[in-house]
Formats: sequence, structure tokens, C-alpha cells
Amino acid sequence: MEKYGVLVVDDSSFMRKCITKIIEKEPRLFVTGIARDGNEAIEKVQNLNPDIITMDIEMPNLDGIMALKRIKEICDIPIVMLSNYTEEGAEPTIEALEADAEDFFLKSELIKQDVDAKIIGNFINKLINIIESKKVQKQEIGINKKEIINQREFDSDKPMTKVNIIIIGTSTGGPAALQSILPHFPSDMPVPILVLQHMPQGFTKSLAERFDTFCNLHVKEAENGEILQAGNIYIAPSGFQTVLHETNDRKVAFTIIDSLNDNILYKPSIDITLNSAAPIYKDHLLAVILTGMGNDGLDGCKSAKKYGGHVIIESEETCVVYGMPKAVFQAKLYDIQVPLSDILEKIMMYI
Repeated sequence: MEKYGVLVVDDSSFMRKCITKIIEKEPRLFVTGIARDGNEAIEKVQNLNPDIITMDIEMPNLDGIMALKRIKEICDIPIVMLSNYTEEGAEPTIEALEADAEDFFLKSELIKQDVDAKIIGNFINKLINIIESKKVQKQEIGINKKEIINQREFDSDKPMTKVNIIIIGTSTGGPAALQSILPHFPSDMPVPILVLQHMPQGFTKSLAERFDTFCNLHVKEAENGEILQAGNIYIAPSGFQTVLHETNDRKVAFTIIDSLNDNILYKPSIDITLNSAAPIYKDHLLAVILTGMGNDGLDGCKSAKKYGGHVIIESEETCVVYGMPKAVFQAKLYDIQVPLSDILEKIMMYI
């Protein structure tokens, strides 16, 4: 069994001990070193060559975001940010994700006295999945991109249908992936775009506000009862489920359902949204499944295909974690699978 080294970066000795204790309980991981600020992290990265880094955001001397940017300039080591959860403080976390952090985790979830084993398991699985996906990507360097696309593109004789809505689902690695797509939609997009990004509650509002500053289209968090309008990008609010329904005058509106106290794993769930959209839009629905852990979106893509909809998925060589797209790929529920750099072009074929 291969073991992976983790560099733990945090100015708090309590947090370093807490993260180290969690990692050392997992036989597939070990702590290869610790760092107390960003400068020390940069030095340790070059000396220790860890497989992954957990990085605090707020640190003295050199903070986590600046350290992240400098590390990414010198090597391709995946970094998971550890964030202090507050809705007002979500902006630095979003900035870190846009700067190519692979994902983030809430400190408050890891230091609870009665921390759920599922939360610890999710944290560990996140680290391992990101490491292993990165290793696959490195192995595929040098393979001709066109050959990869041809191997993975699903043959279909069905004529191209113009769609009336685009629904994009993503999880781990999503904010950076979205950054390569959303700002490039033209200002005259004739359809609405709905994005479902797995995040803790409160973070999607900051995500929407940040994208709104540099996208050609207006980006906002979806609201209960709001009618979908062409030319807008809606971010489904985290901590809730976003369902689409037809109004009496044949328009489509959002129903935002409180999901904080139920047992549904993903909030928002891509499956729940796609299941509600498929019978409304039928063959005028386009679902796009990007990088992410797990299989959220699989059941929703079944619904999309049942009603004649279309599915584009991101291919393995560009996914931070090839989980959600892989589930759809293995079930043969997609029309096209391409690297992230080609996703926008494929989407626009349906517009």
C-alpha cells in the first residue's frame, strides 16, 4: 500500500497537532513535516517534496493565499486550504480556490469535540482522492490530447438540439474550473445558466459576488420564487436544495428548500436539481458535470437522458478529482467528454 506525505501548514500549534493526529490515524497518510507560516511552507515544500499540503489561510509573515500562489509557481503540489468559517470571511477562501487551491475544509468541522467520523472520513478521502488524481494526470502528460478526446467521446447520431438551459454541477476543484468557463460566456447568452457547487453554507453567496465582478453575464445566488431569466448565471445556495418548477404562465422558477436538518449528503444536490429540470426542459436541457468527488449528478443525468437531454462531462486528465464525471462516463450517460479547456466550446455548440 502506497503511503502519501502531507505537509501541515498552520501558525496554531493546536491546529497542527489536531491535523497531525487526524492524518496519523490513516494508514495511507503520514505527516512529512510542519510549517508555521507561508515562508516556512515554501522552504519545506522544496526540501520535503510532500504529496499534498494542508494550508491555513490566515498566518503571520506570509499568509496562506500568498504562499499558495508562490508554491504553485515553483511546483505542482496539490493544496487544500483550511478555513475559519464565517459568511463574512468567505472571500479569502474563494480567492484561494481561484488561485488554484484544489479544495478547502472548515477548521470548525475538524476540531469539534464530538466530531462525526463521517466528517473525518470525508477530509481524509478528499486528501487521498486529490493526491491520486494528480498522479494520474502526471502519468498522462505526453499523451496526445486529441487521442484522449477520441477515445472518450461518446458516438451519437442524434442531431444537435438547441437548449434552453445549462446546468453545471461540480465539487472538488470546481471554483477554478468554473473560472475557466463562466467569464467567457458572451454577454448575449440567450439561455439561463445554473451552477451547483458543493460548498458549506454561506460560501456560495461570496462565490457569486466574486464571479459577478469579472463575468460578462450577471452572476447571483438563486432566490426562492425567482423566475429564471436568459443571460443570467445563478449559483445554487449552499445548505439548501434548488428545485425548478413551472409557474401557471409557463415560466420556470426556483424553489429553494431548507436542507440543513435532513440526511442528504450534498447541499445543493446536483441530482435533485437535474431531476426537477429534466421533465420541464426535456431535450432542451444541457447538463455539464465537472470535477468532483463522489457520484452526485449520476442520477440526475439518468433523468436528463430519459427525457432526451444532453450531457457533457470533463475528462480525467483535467479533473482535480475524476469522481462525478467518471460515474456518468461509466454509466454511458454522456454525449461528449472533453478536457476542461474544450468544455466552453462544446457548450456553445448547443446554443
